[in-house]
Amino acid sequence: MPFTLQDLFDVVLLKSYNVRLVVISTMLLGITSGLIGSFLLMRKRSLMGDALSHATLPGIGIAFALMIMMGGTGKYLPGLLLGATISGIAGVLVMLAITKTTRLRDDVAMGYVLSVFFGIGVAILGLVQKMPQGNAAGLESFIYGKAASIVWQDSVLIASIALITAISAILLRKEFTLLCFDDTYAAAQGWPVLVLDVLMLGLVTAVTVIGLQAVGLILVIAFLIIPAASARFWTHRLGVMLLLAAIVGGISGWLGASLSALLPKLPTGAVIVIVAASIFLASMLFGTARGVIPRYLDQLRLKRRVGRQHLLRAAYEILEHHNRPALNLPISRDSMLEHRAWTPRQFNSLLAHARREDHLEASQPGTIRLSESGFGEAARITRNHRLWELYLIRYADIAPSHVDRDADMVEHILGAEIVRQLEAELDPNAEVPPSPHII
Repeated sequence: MPFTLQDLFDVVLLKSYNVRLVVISTMLLGITSGLIGSFLLMRKRSLMGDALSHATLPGIGIAFALMIMMGGTGKYLPGLLLGATISGIAGVLVMLAITKTTRLRDDVAMGYVLSVFFGIGVAILGLVQKMPQGNAAGLESFIYGKAASIVWQDSVLIASIALITAISAILLRKEFTLLCFDDTYAAAQGWPVLVLDVLMLGLVTAVTVIGLQAVGLILVIAFLIIPAASARFWTHRLGVMLLLAAIVGGISGWLGASLSALLPKLPTGAVIVIVAASIFLASMLFGTARGVIPRYLDQLRLKRRVGRQHLLRAAYEILEHHNRPALNLPISRDSMLEHRAWTPRQFNSLLAHARREDHLEASQPGTIRLSESGFGEAARITRNHRLWELYLIRYADIAPSHVDRDADMVEHILGAEIVRQLEAELDPNAEVPPSPHII
């Protein structure tokens, strides 16, 4: 075991001064990143953070050189972050200029800014490292992140900017929501779309800049995208998504920094991203709104319900074809198999499901017989199917010989309100309307 139980308690209880600074700073950064990243995700500009993070590199190199020439050490963090902010804002303006003045899409503008600004930044860092007045060693931490080097002044700066950014995002929630979902409507209503766009990108820039020290410009994009994407699997409501994204970001920052403190050889930024990626994977699998497993189970339940409805309607139509639906006589298995294109295995599975729901009762071998509840359900399903068929023939101009297939695809999602509307449009007198096509 690389660490003791006492080490674990010390990290969890934040007894170490340095661990306390790093954990609190990364947790606040994660919460703010989750909030801003949610708007960025809904705006379909997830890679904007990646472009902005790479756009900050020239500013870091230039700020370092200027501070050296002014007689400083060049390692003053607020000065470096100021340079990164100016460079990031320049990248934002270039992206907006490209998208607003040309027909090029956002991804082209982001790719241009990402590659060009990063190339310029690498060239500037190469020149800075050759300056005899100062030592540029340590600037690489802004590329890969070095949370362990955070001191009290850095922590206060990160916390202040994160708090201001989070409050701004919450206050502008209504405007950002309108911008994300329909910017054309927002412009038609008189909202300053360009100003809101710049404000949103400004907040993204702020989060990107303060995240450089913790996770680096390469990994900061994960802090902006992964918490928001994880939250999206759990809800369809933006307000809930913002809350969940902030929680996921905070947990990722807290747990990642804590694990990095317990395992000193692991870089903090990479561990934070791994933790966030693990939460994303769990959300993708189990998320109640869009998770893979819940969606699979929903589809499986829908498939079973559709199969049950097809079975009951087939039985009712066979009884109707022989002019004896009211008698509810036994129906041969062969006639059921001929009526629908079921394999024997599928048919047996449907029969077993119908028996579990008490829609079938005991009958002679080779036959099936609807129970009282099954017969009522079969009549209701057939009636809804016929109403929809008549509606499609009358209002959608579909030929009677083809309407059964079209109705078969929709009838399973007809709610009570839609059925009442169909009854208002059509003649609801007959309990089960006659079939508009030959069975």
